[in-house]
Amino acid sequence: MVGQSPLGEGRAAVLLQPFVHQVGGHSSMLQYDEHTVCKPLVSQELSFYESLPLAMRQFTPQYKGVVSVHLKKDSLGNLTLIASPSLGQPDGCGRLDSAGGDPAVTLWHKCKWAASASSDHGLVKWSHTQVTKTFKDSCPGKVLLRTDLQYHTDSLLEDANGNQPERKSYNPWGLHCHRQHLNRMSSKHNENKLHQFLLLENVVSKYSYPCILDLKMGTRQHGDDASEEKKARHIKKCEQSTSASLGVRVCGMQVYQADTGHFLCKDKYYGRKLSPEGFQQTLRQFLCTGNQLRTDVLEPIILRLKALLSVIRKQSSYRFYSSSLLIIYDGQEHKESTAPLDHHLPFPKTHGTNPSRVDVRMIDFAHTTFKGSKSNPSLTPHDGPDHGYIFGLENLIKILQNLSEGK
Repeated sequence: MVGQSPLGEGRAAVLLQPFVHQVGGHSSMLQYDEHTVCKPLVSQELSFYESLPLAMRQFTPQYKGVVSVHLKKDSLGNLTLIASPSLGQPDGCGRLDSAGGDPAVTLWHKCKWAASASSDHGLVKWSHTQVTKTFKDSCPGKVLLRTDLQYHTDSLLEDANGNQPERKSYNPWGLHCHRQHLNRMSSKHNENKLHQFLLLENVVSKYSYPCILDLKMGTRQHGDDASEEKKARHIKKCEQSTSASLGVRVCGMQVYQADTGHFLCKDKYYGRKLSPEGFQQTLRQFLCTGNQLRTDVLEPIILRLKALLSVIRKQSSYRFYSSSLLIIYDGQEHKESTAPLDHHLPFPKTHGTNPSRVDVRMIDFAHTTFKGSKSNPSLTPHDGPDHGYIFGLENLIKILQNLSEGK
């Protein structure tokens, strides 16, 4: 655990940036350094990481500890989040010189918040020049930008009816979550309050153009400690989506389009409206980088999902309510193992494919329960494995296998 040492004691502070590859969820995911992200600490999630079964570690982000974070406001009213690391925490980019006065506020954080409670708390529009500079600073050489890129205070992504353009130079969902998080923090807490954040492995740091599918797993999403109102709300969401019929639904997605140089993005509202047939089409879309089907990644994804299924079947008492599963591959094209988009024949077998080019990781364990959990010892533990999660994994594997066979 990290001590809550205040800033200004000779240790470098870390300016936390919104994580540009967050595609789902509602908590703000922030970038600590190139290989580390952080998120607000929830005791139940911390308990999970601290007692993680060895067999599951290859399928979850590496847990790196806890860091203290505080809110800082500059003379113009711009808000930033500053981490106060202690010795032994990861070193990396985003460092500030704590001995030299106020830290610079990056373009990412110039979200003006009006003082009055009746204000809109809107995000300012960004010019193309500002966004280009920000992305070059955050992801050098990795993200190509459209010349007309701007962000507005309303819908950041295409809605379920397709009213907004699909193409974005990156997935703005993370900035959307960050804006809401800053708003909550600034209205509830003063600048001196220290907040605890989890430090976790950045599982997409090794990818140049990370294509990410965020899937909400299981037939039930509410935790054991949910209120009746929250329970009813989550049950309704499951019944009206593929969570009930398939045990899995799309919570977010970004796919790099090699032909245009942009990411195609979908959000959770799009995922909730999908039928089982629409879910299958979205999985196919996830494997299409512009004009190509990524035939090289399908088989290793299926193999890794089967390995995860074998592990989950052996985890007695665990319930992964409201957790997500990330499927990741690099959008960088490999011409020798791709096929045209209108190719209707089965996916060709890709022998010798390097499994490291894909990844499958479980994330978001704020509502995960298990026998021996320190955060909720009063809750009655469940027996056997999480059958709702297993149901979702089995259907996911079956759909991907059907895609590989051209069905």
